[in-house]
Amino acid sequence: MNFLKNAWYVAAWDDEVKPGELFARTLLNESVLFFRDEAGKVQAIHNRCPHRFAPLSMGKLCGSHVQCAYHGLEFDGSGACTRNPHGEGAIPRAAKVRAYPVAEKYSVIWIWMGDAVAADEALIPDFGCMEPSRAYVAKRYLHARANYVLESDNILDLSHIQYLHPSTLGSSDVSRAITSVEQQGDTVWSYRQTVAEIMPDFLYTAMGIPHGTPVDRWIDVRWDAPANMLLIAGAVPTGRPRAEGRETPLPHLFTPETETTTHYWFSFPIPREMGELGEQIAEQQVSALNQPFSTEDLPMLEAQQRMIGDADFWSLKPILLPGDAAAVRARRVLDKLIADEQAAQISMSVVQG
Repeated sequence: MNFLKNAWYVAAWDDEVKPGELFARTLLNESVLFFRDEAGKVQAIHNRCPHRFAPLSMGKLCGSHVQCAYHGLEFDGSGACTRNPHGEGAIPRAAKVRAYPVAEKYSVIWIWMGDAVAADEALIPDFGCMEPSRAYVAKRYLHARANYVLESDNILDLSHIQYLHPSTLGSSDVSRAITSVEQQGDTVWSYRQTVAEIMPDFLYTAMGIPHGTPVDRWIDVRWDAPANMLLIAGAVPTGRPRAEGRETPLPHLFTPETETTTHYWFSFPIPREMGELGEQIAEQQVSALNQPFSTEDLPMLEAQQRMIGDADFWSLKPILLPGDAAAVRARRVLDKLIADEQAAQISMSVVQG
């Protein structure tokens, strides 16, 4: 499978990469080693020592340098070998590893897996709702044995919540929702609005509405390539203006580990002015969401992946329903971005050749 390389992917929550420790994760089939230098800045380098190909993650952090556990070569955040403890200490010209651009923003560590020159932090999608200075961010992580685009499909087509999550997130009114799709550049929006819906009890509690009240509920989803999504959910008693409702942003962030496995981060952010009570509410809500995500969504997506196997998604000729519109639009955008990137690489190769 071809991945989009020139894009910002989530690599980790900010607190997953701890001072004084090494942290390895496979992203887009590449093993990447993360660490914080002595200034606290996150660094990312390829996890394979160029000497005997040992994983650098088995080594140790010496200040701002990683020491390989096998023969003691040391590498800094630029990927350069900074110390050879053998012989007279001469450092071979080829003693270097790839370094990746990284950015720490919105409670997340982002990584750019493509051309480092093109890595512009301004291209990171807006997840200001997770800005740690303004919000307490209750965080969770799941590992899915399914392709990352299937994960995007799942969030962009929420008609499934009526059937997959009938007691937690859905209701019998979801299939009658008013839906629409909007594209702004390469950003895709999916809009879903129910009318006079009776929601599961969990959602009434989350939205501060008396249980059993008919509500107008909206779920808006913003998708940015390759698979970074912001879900905005809210509800009001039926007939009341949307501005009176309680609206909650729910980030869903996916990064491919391999062609058939995915890293999944999601959160429940809440304004810091709510204090300790807000922190408790955020943790309660994200734990409540973790239950259907891990016990209902994940088994279904992994079962889908087993049925698809190594086949190309479009080659299986999937039938399409009205709720698929946003997911299909996002797939088309992603396919075009990948095709354009590959065409540019071929053109560059021809020029250089």
